[in-house]
Amino acid sequence: MGGFAESEGKVGWVCVRILAFSDLHHSARQAQEIVAAARAADLVIGAGDFCNMRQDLVGAIGLLEGIAAPMVLVPGNAESHAELAAAAPEGAYVLHGTGVEIAGVRLFGLGYGVPETPFGAWSCDLSEAQAEAMLGACEGADILVTHSPPKGIVDRTSAGVSVGSQAILAAIGRIGPELALCGHIHESWGQSGRVGRSKVVNLGPFATWFDVGQ
Repeated sequence: MGGFAESEGKVGWVCVRILAFSDLHHSARQAQEIVAAARAADLVIGAGDFCNMRQDLVGAIGLLEGIAAPMVLVPGNAESHAELAAAAPEGAYVLHGTGVEIAGVRLFGLGYGVPETPFGAWSCDLSEAQAEAMLGACEGADILVTHSPPKGIVDRTSAGVSVGSQAILAAIGRIGPELALCGHIHESWGQSGRVGRSKVVNLGPFATWFDVGQ
């Protein structure tokens, strides 16, 4: 993927190599591959669901030990914001209705399942109205990181049902990030689409690379 600044016609841009993944779900094998790949990364993004059903999040995050690059994490529906903030490696940025700028790249994150999932009390979910309010804090971003996908894009279950978020779809259209990264819907892992100028990618537990610039 071309760098942001390159696509804007700027010269002298600095490439930032980003490794992104989602839905690790406490998989030691997938974590080992991500940690190994991350040696070449300038920034690592994790788009939620590091553990399973709120169980042993500390152990799941521990599987990522060895990643030296800065990390940006959002909570999935399998862990709460507070739980992830407590378990995250020192120096990691945990975003949930908040943003950060790293190496000139502006990121904004929103975790949890949106809209509410049918999984029961353990699942960390937001209503569309709650998600809309939290996303309203974002005035601009190069990369929007959400656990849930936007409605109608990389959001179909094995039964072909679209279960993504209208609030996230509207936010992508309003903000116009270069990248909108998500996970959550396992059957759509590895798929991509577009909302206007924004490329949307459902990551999955794989090392997916993006090159961006400033």
